[in-house]
Amino acid sequence: MVNELSLQIFKVMRSIKVMLILKNPSPFKAMLVLSILLGGTVSFANAPKVGKTAAAKYFQKAGDSVRDSASAARYTASEALDSGDRFLALGVSTYTKSDSYQWGGAGDESDVAKTGVDLNYRLSSYNNLLDYSLRVSYNQYEPAGQKASKLSILYAMTFPDAASRFPLYFGAALGGGVFLTQLSGESPLSLDYQLYLGLRAFNLFDNTGLYFEGGLKNHVQLTSDGQLNGTYIAAGAIFTF
Repeated sequence: MVNELSLQIFKVMRSIKVMLILKNPSPFKAMLVLSILLGGTVSFANAPKVGKTAAAKYFQKAGDSVRDSASAARYTASEALDSGDRFLALGVSTYTKSDSYQWGGAGDESDVAKTGVDLNYRLSSYNNLLDYSLRVSYNQYEPAGQKASKLSILYAMTFPDAASRFPLYFGAALGGGVFLTQLSGESPLSLDYQLYLGLRAFNLFDNTGLYFEGGLKNHVQLTSDGQLNGTYIAAGAIFTF
């Protein structure tokens, strides 16, 4: 409506100018008439479009822009960790207290367990409730004044699942251990079990996060009487992929 009214007013004004000029014709005035006609046509063609149609197009573009921004925000948020993502946690641990029983013929001893290296790999999740993971631990010991070391491989269940983004977690792990160095006459194999509670944060630096953990690391030797009960603390990095 506004465009049509503007067009009518423009045509009337242009006609008046042309009539005034043509009252006294001359070559110069003829050129002037031609310039008015051409200039008016170009100016009107370049005029900004207004009205219901133009407004509808403008608000449609604005709505598309808002939806694109919202989609980008949702995508960024979902990048933190998904239920199908994998992560690998790698850290170091140390025992805060440990007690051994009948390991190496020395009776009961304290502070036998020393330092270790821990690896935890997320395998899958169950109904957005818990994570299944593989835990591998290497630990060093000094029973009866001698050195021993063991590699443990355990299957673990951790609550809640990592996709929940809840920073606290806890879980349990059960598996077997193989002594890389062991006292003479002692079992080369052990049954290992762990209970743990931790705090973790994913993707603090690109795909790298941090974790802090504490709990129990115990084992029972399978073919001899030795066993160990210990508490530990650990810290390390989490890599998501």
